[in-house]
Amino acid sequence: MTQPKRPVAPDLRRARGATSRDCGRFERFSRSDESDGWDIPEEEVPFRTEVSEEQARSMINYVRSPDLPFDRSLNPYRGCEHGCIYCFARPTHAYLGLSPGLDFETRLIARPNAPDVLERELRRKSYRVATLAIGTNTDPYQPVERDLGLMRACLEVLRDYRHPVAIVTKGALIERDIDILSDMAELGLVRVGVSVTSLDAQLSRKMEPRAPVPARRLAMIRRLSEAGIPVRVMAAPMVPALSDPELEHILEAGRDAGADAASWIMLRLPLEVAELWQDWLAEHYPDRAGRIMGHLRDMHDGEVYSSQWHRRMRGTGVYAELVSQRFHRATRALGLVVETPPLRTDLFHRPLRAGDQMQLL
Repeated sequence: MTQPKRPVAPDLRRARGATSRDCGRFERFSRSDESDGWDIPEEEVPFRTEVSEEQARSMINYVRSPDLPFDRSLNPYRGCEHGCIYCFARPTHAYLGLSPGLDFETRLIARPNAPDVLERELRRKSYRVATLAIGTNTDPYQPVERDLGLMRACLEVLRDYRHPVAIVTKGALIERDIDILSDMAELGLVRVGVSVTSLDAQLSRKMEPRAPVPARRLAMIRRLSEAGIPVRVMAAPMVPALSDPELEHILEAGRDAGADAASWIMLRLPLEVAELWQDWLAEHYPDRAGRIMGHLRDMHDGEVYSSQWHRRMRGTGVYAELVSQRFHRATRALGLVVETPPLRTDLFHRPLRAGDQMQLL
C-alpha cells in the first residue's frame, strides 16, 4: 500500500468515506498539495457536495456479464453522496478526470434529461423489453434525488410503459415513490433490493457515512413489503473478519422486516478502490487490516481482487466457501428465496401520444 498523494484532514471530510482525493488512473500527471513557502495561514474549507449537469445522449446501458441477472441498467446520477468506501463504482469517476476518492462522493453529476431520453429509447421500434436494473452503479435515492426527482420521473415513464424494473438502494427516499411502486408491483413489474451491510450502526456510519443507518433500512423493507412491493435483503458486501460474522443476523432481521428473498456478495476492490479501502482500514481498523486483507488475498490467488467471471462476486477458497454455505443454510432455515421468478415483460406497451394514430382492430 502506498501513501495517498492528496490526503485530506479528518475535520475537512467529516461524514465522508474516502480519506484522499488522488487522481484517477487516466490522468497524465498526478497532483499533490504542497506549501508555497509563505508563512501565511490559509483557510481550509471542508468538502461540500457540488452537483453539475450533463445532457445524456442515451440512458439504457447494455451489459454482457454472466455474473449479472440483467442485461441493461440505468443511472440518473454519476457519483454518489452516500460515500460508501467500498463502492465498486468509484473508478468510473476516473473517466471524468475526477478522483475516485472524495470527488466521487462530493462532485456529483445529474442527468436532467434522463426521463425524456429513456422514453425516446423505449419508443424505438427496435427496442425489445427486458428487466431494467437501477441502482447497480450509483444509488438513485441518494440525497440529491430529494431536490431533483430524476428517479421518480424515470419511474413514471417505466410505469406508463409497463416496463419491468429491479431497483437496488440504501436510500430511505424510496418510500416517497411507494405510490408508483405499489401500482407496478400489482402487475408484477418491480422488485426492490435493500442493501444491509451491517446491523452495527457505528460500523455502518464509518463505511457508509451518508447512507441511512441499518435500523432505518430495515424500516424501509417493512414499509415496502407492507405496500405489497417484493423486497430482497442484500447482505452486500460482506467484509471478511469485519461484517461477515453478522451474515445470519442480517438475513433474519431482513426476513422479520418483510423481505421474501436474499442475496450476498463478498467485498470487491477493483482498481482505485483497493487503495482507498486500505487507507480507510488503516485509519479505522488498523488492528484488523492484516487479517481482512489476508482473507481477501486468499480468495483471489494472492491478489486483493480478481475480475474473472464467476468468481469476482464471491471469490474462491475455503473462507469464501464457508460464507457461501452459511448463507445457503440460513436462507433455507429462514424461508428466504434465492432465485426469484422473472418480472413480467408481456405487459409492455407504448402509450399513445398526441398526434399518434390508433391501431385498427
